[in-house]
Amino acid sequence: MGRTVSVSVPASSANLGPGFDCMAAALGLWLHVEVEETGTFAVEHDLPLPADRDNAIVQAFERLRPAEGLTFRVRTEIPLAGGLGSSATAIVAGLAAAAALDGGSTEPDALLPLAVDLEGHPDNVTAALYGGFVLTDGSWTVRIPPPPGLEAVFVVPHDAVRTAAARAVLPHHVPLEDATANVAWASALAVGLERGDLDIVGHSLRDLLHQPHRAALFPRSAELVDDAAELGAIGATVSGAGPTVMLWTRSADAHAVLAAAQDRCAAWATVLHAPFAGEGVRVTVAA
Repeated sequence: MGRTVSVSVPASSANLGPGFDCMAAALGLWLHVEVEETGTFAVEHDLPLPADRDNAIVQAFERLRPAEGLTFRVRTEIPLAGGLGSSATAIVAGLAAAAALDGGSTEPDALLPLAVDLEGHPDNVTAALYGGFVLTDGSWTVRIPPPPGLEAVFVVPHDAVRTAAARAVLPHHVPLEDATANVAWASALAVGLERGDLDIVGHSLRDLLHQPHRAALFPRSAELVDDAAELGAIGATVSGAGPTVMLWTRSADAHAVLAAAQDRCAAWATVLHAPFAGEGVRVTVAA
């Protein structure tokens, strides 16, 4: 037996309402990957995922070095579909493990360009690498630590919607007034998060660019976003391309919001409670 690399990567929620394709948050749900030099290639997990070189973690790993002679052990707390960044965590985990075994840098700045290239968009991988709330275009990143007193409840529908389908319904052109409104809301959201002003945060969780156009793909999720205040949340957003909904909640109200969401959605969704994660990818190497 040789070296073992252990990598943990947080889930993420992208868009955050007004920040389409440029804002995301790291979440306290984690993918854990262990890569050991055993002399035998293997992928070990109990997930409905490939257990060979078609595994997304291995594919990302092999962008930097061959996986021959390595055993990959995978476990996760993250729902595999629905908009919580599972593909981004796989990419970041594979790249970070390969870089660590090669003695390269596992710093977010070093891994970000290739992670964005593999994922195709920057928001989820940036949150997974840096932690906290991020604003990014893939070449630069602004990170905001999670403000105290803010948590999230996630409603993850049992029926998934493919990201390609959610992308296909988006218009190629939007009215100028809609774009202007989104810029205002996204800017206010960043300010609210930076100040820790949850009133501003709650006011800014609005969108005209993507959520209204996707509502027909997941009507129950769309209704949940509209009814967030009735559940005790300060607001709600569709997580990534959906259909998962993130209910933004004050910490003091989190358990009540969780219970209300479970009462309403138990028949068609899994309901999870998670903090925002201030830390991104973690890597350790043992001889």
